[in-house]
Amino acid sequence: MRQIVLDTETTGLDPRQGHRIIEIGCVELLNRRLSGNTFHVYINPERLVEAEAMAVHGISNEYLADKPVFRTIAKDFIEFIQGAQLVIHNAPFDVGFMDHEFARLSGVQSTKTEQMCSILDTLGLARQKHPGQKNNLDALCKRYGIDNGHREKHGALLDAEILADVYLMMTGGQTALNLSGKGKGEGGVQHESIRRLSAHRKALKVVLATADELEEHERRLDLVENKSGSCLWRQ
Repeated sequence: MRQIVLDTETTGLDPRQGHRIIEIGCVELLNRRLSGNTFHVYINPERLVEAEAMAVHGISNEYLADKPVFRTIAKDFIEFIQGAQLVIHNAPFDVGFMDHEFARLSGVQSTKTEQMCSILDTLGLARQKHPGQKNNLDALCKRYGIDNGHREKHGALLDAEILADVYLMMTGGQTALNLSGKGKGEGGVQHESIRRLSAHRKALKVVLATADELEEHERRLDLVENKSGSCLWRQ
């Protein structure tokens, strides 16, 4: 199962008003494990970034001036997401911008994100699991004990990485447990913190019991059986 956790940053809130994507960040999950494969690009939107948007993500017009325009990165982006399930927080927002950008490309005006990928909206999922509560990314990090202290401003790749952790915790599995300490979520509930494990780490060494150890184990089971009349280990 291939999933792409995706986030974008934009010049404003509404593509119908001519706003454009300025950053795309994606991380890949294979069978619910972080593969280490990412897609990240800044984009020249060919228009100015609104001050309100810049206050959120901190990406300036000057920084974007020498970045590629969307049509030059579109092929690589489409190849990266093609056929995957997209995992997006508030998916209608990002997908709306993506569809707007695809529609501007010569020859692929009919292309829609949903024609290339299935889409999972984690905001909708969070609202089902936690009705009546805050379900933005910061609130979910607090709820699931995920450290996002390094997130001073929004950034597409950083937010995608954080969302991957949130999604895995919210759907019943995580990359790893940090057993050295626990974080408190809402209501003081304890949650284990996430720590990513390398996809290329060495396999764990398997140590088998020796013949003497097995013999001692059987003697111990005999003792239990004699004292209690039965031994669950042997049933």
